[in-house]
Amino acid sequence: MKIATITVRILLGLLMAVSGAVVLFNLVEQPEIPAGPLKTFTDGMAASGYLFHLIKIVELVCGLALITGFFVPLATVILFPVSVNILFCHLFIAPEGLPVAIIVVLANLFLAYAYRKNYEPILAMK
Repeated sequence: MKIATITVRILLGLLMAVSGAVVLFNLVEQPEIPAGPLKTFTDGMAASGYLFHLIKIVELVCGLALITGFFVPLATVILFPVSVNILFCHLFIAPEGLPVAIIVVLANLFLAYAYRKNYEPILAMK
């Protein structure tokens, strides 16, 4: 279980860190998105002026935390809403990316399960 946890942690961390870095630092030219719901969604996030960059910064920082092994339970909690949003975006708007989105959510859930002892104090009823 320990080897699986480390493997999933590093792979999810690499995926998130690379995804954030590619967009933030313009490492790869972004393809033109055809007109439709996905274009409306991305244009709306870009129009906010901060939301898209905030999400990519969160992906980069949490990805680096997962890779290095520092603050993994916190990174998992922070990445969960991002992962669910990725899943819903691909489920309802761009189904071609659905397999990767499902893998991201499953990896995040696996890490949450692997680090479940860290969440016991905040989930305990008082």
